[in-house]
Amino acid sequence: MICLYLAVLIFYGVLFFLSRKEKISDYRKESEGKNWPGETLFLKAAVWCIRRKGKKKRYQERTRRSQIGNSLKLLHPELPEQYQVQAFYVRQCSLVLLVVLAGNVLSLGAALGTKTAGILRDGNYIERKSYGQGKMEVILSAQIGDEEAEEICYTVEERQYTPEEISHIFEKAVPALEAVILGGNADLGNVTEDLNLVDFLEGYPFEIAWESSSYSLIQTDGSVRNEELKEAEIVMLTARFQYGEQEFEQVFPVRVQPVILTKREALIRNMENSLKEQDEASRTSSSLKLPDRIDSENVIWKEVIQDNSGILFLLVCAAALLVFYAGEREVERSLAERNRELLRDYPEIVHKLTLYMGAGMTIRSVFHKLGEDYGKQKAPGKKRYIYEEILLLCHELQSGIPEPEAYAHLGKRCRMLPYMKLGTLLSQNIRKGNSDLLLKLRQEAMTAFEERKNRAKKAGEEAGTKLLLPMMMMLCLVMVLIMIPAYFTIG
Repeated sequence: MICLYLAVLIFYGVLFFLSRKEKISDYRKESEGKNWPGETLFLKAAVWCIRRKGKKKRYQERTRRSQIGNSLKLLHPELPEQYQVQAFYVRQCSLVLLVVLAGNVLSLGAALGTKTAGILRDGNYIERKSYGQGKMEVILSAQIGDEEAEEICYTVEERQYTPEEISHIFEKAVPALEAVILGGNADLGNVTEDLNLVDFLEGYPFEIAWESSSYSLIQTDGSVRNEELKEAEIVMLTARFQYGEQEFEQVFPVRVQPVILTKREALIRNMENSLKEQDEASRTSSSLKLPDRIDSENVIWKEVIQDNSGILFLLVCAAALLVFYAGEREVERSLAERNRELLRDYPEIVHKLTLYMGAGMTIRSVFHKLGEDYGKQKAPGKKRYIYEEILLLCHELQSGIPEPEAYAHLGKRCRMLPYMKLGTLLSQNIRKGNSDLLLKLRQEAMTAFEERKNRAKKAGEEAGTKLLLPMMMMLCLVMVLIMIPAYFTIG
């Protein structure tokens, strides 16, 4: 996996080198003040990827068919649609490249960490954990002679105290041993695997010593020697619990069943037994020496280190895809917010039209005044969509577009039924003349304010419904706070 991560880094280096001459000034105009470190490199790389030979035509065809262009044009009507679509995909591609590179670096670090996290020293020494730190599991690979290397998972016990130290410490034991000593067996009436004859357990100041009625079948370490067993036999296991000079014993009848081992299973069993023998013989040592020979064959030990960095890299790639598609969802969210803002501002626009026209101003001069007032009061970095559309309307009128067409364009750009109705009303007034225009605008203003109140009332009802669940949770919490003290008081 490390080679793969290094190859990805080399790919990024080549990509940055090839894209070093790309121009990205056009794609940074909307993001001034919001740039992240290294953005220039990734923007250039994104532009190069999108415009590389053989892909440009397909990309342009895709952008023409994309629905994202329409949404972006509604959000930023002052910018060309093709530019907005290209800028959108360039920035999304740059974010994907950034996420993948960051994930690749993290995965490389995780992979390198696994290489230095081993506990096997000098080929056949495993450093134990110190007193009280608990046992540890290690995955080993053992090759005996010409046999294929086998993996084995083994638990290395912690370093134990010397006899002098143990005289001052009470080891722990457990009275309910039947469930503990089963190991991988279903019950003591059908034992086929090694038993877990523990020396102590947490919670009790006892030392446990084991005796077996048949050491050839079950040894005191729990090893079950049933390879040559022809039929089931019962073995009496005696557990002696000792605390100071006090002791008592419990007898467990164990029915040992015969087992048929394959050559591979027998080999693994011998490796496990050899490890246990070495472990028992060196409990007071600071390290465990792995056996050099098993069944008169030399053993080459290697530690098996699990490298999960590949999973991390796949997750990061998936996250990069989510980042890309989240950009389109953000555009949809912004478009929905734009539509809500247009509906909120509609009564205000109609009211101002009615007010200024009632004062004797023409429709054209009213829109020019609205645009001028908005330009003076507009805060940096903030905009109101309907007034941006009014500014475009003013530019169209100044460029010579007839008033009826300009008002119709306003309704089409807003894509909201109230504005389309208003644009049609104003266009018809210019074309055919209508002495009742002011009266109709007043009626439209009253209708718009009523609809705005209805929308506000509906939004309030929806907010109350959303608050119902938190209110129920708070009620349950209050009931619990009241009932628990009352319950303990009565008790």
